Amino acid sequence: MNQYARTELLLGKKAMEKIHSRRIAVFGLGGVGGYVVEALARSGIGTLDLIDSDKISLTNLNRQIFATRETIGQYKVDVAKKRIHEIDPAIQVNAFPCFYLPDTAEQFDFSQYDYIVDAIDTVAGKLEIIKQANALQIPVISSMGTGNKLNPSALRVADIYETKVCPLARVMRHELKRLGIKNLKVIYSEETPIQPDEEEKFSCLTEEERTGRKAIPGSTAFVPPVAGLMIASEVIQDVIKR
Repeated sequence: MNQYARTELLLGKKAMEKIHSRRIAVFGLGGVGGYVVEALARSGIGTLDLIDSDKISLTNLNRQIFATRETIGQYKVDVAKKRIHEIDPAIQVNAFPCFYLPDTAEQFDFSQYDYIVDAIDTVAGKLEIIKQANALQIPVISSMGTGNKLNPSALRVADIYETKVCPLARVMRHELKRLGIKNLKVIYSEETPIQPDEEEKFSCLTEEERTGRKAIPGSTAFVPPVAGLMIASEVIQDVIKR
């Protein structure tokens, strides 16, 4: 008996052999990416490359699987690596505490990856990931906005050019069209984003958040995780088919 026996009952031995041999890169280990990593590890992916520059903070506790009182202040990639090895010590984990942008792209050899997950929230970084993957014809799935949403049943998997409602998807459609990229698998929400009260929003932020990003979205313990699990499902199914 092995720890993947229940998964093998559904997928079969040959599919599990494929899963164990694949190398997946996950960019961004927040509310979405963390659950992608968790599900891929529990599915038996052989090698995981984890890319995220952030340390766990108090405001991550409401939705991020690697965030606990004990892990606050630690790099997300380091906490994730430890957790993965507690699930399966045989999984190869490469941790990169790096903020992925066009000027850090040269640190990564995309040709090593069998599949790429984009779960970051900066447009420049997302576009660079997609450009690199597209140039090498490596499958990629990209997470659109899950902030300011309450309804996980509104999440959909689609091509970027079939999306609607999501503001981030609208920006990405425009930019990808400009770059000549004709398709991209994404997960997005058809729920209209909620606009938090400005005074309440400001009072909830840390000093670093107030002086950093232009807009900090509200988030929940159920929308980003569901998006992450849906992405992991797509990755596993695509890996088996290839």
